[in-house]
Amino acid sequence: MRWWLIGGVIGVSLLSAPIYAENPGHSPQNLRRAAIKTICLNPVGVVKKQGQRAWLEVLPEYGPGLTGLKEFSHLWVFYWFHDNDNPEERRTLQVHPRRDPANPLTGVFACRAPVRPNLIGFTACRIIKVEGNVVEVADLDALDGSPILDLKPYIPGGDAIPEAVTPGWLKRSKPPAD
Repeated sequence: MRWWLIGGVIGVSLLSAPIYAENPGHSPQNLRRAAIKTICLNPVGVVKKQGQRAWLEVLPEYGPGLTGLKEFSHLWVFYWFHDNDNPEERRTLQVHPRRDPANPLTGVFACRAPVRPNLIGFTACRIIKVEGNVVEVADLDALDGSPILDLKPYIPGGDAIPEAVTPGWLKRSKPPAD
């Protein structure tokens, strides 16, 4: 396997915001900012794609974490949008969803644009096969070489919200690809 694609540890600066009690004389905003810690994520594997087939190659040291996964039909794959990892893309805070100018300018936290401050992507995939430290999946929208941050089983009772409300632009059909 070619783990050199990951290039070792990928340091990802994310924000974790614990809540602390206020100190007299300090503004709540400054206290919260002081309490935010930088964290580092280490990829647990890499996405491999060949034509319509896709695999999640989990690093050998994380292989035992796949135990029991083959009993599920679907899983969530959390990955890094590695092709957008540059300062300009990470400063983008508003986009036209689905790259369609007919859609309203929308904040990146209100859509699933691949450009955002922290380039975390996720998708629900159908599990085809789990063998050793490799999971073959269908319906994966990550790119070949995308670092895998985490895998979680899809649990219908907790992951589906039938009464969820979405904006009108999401209900329109997606425009054809560029």
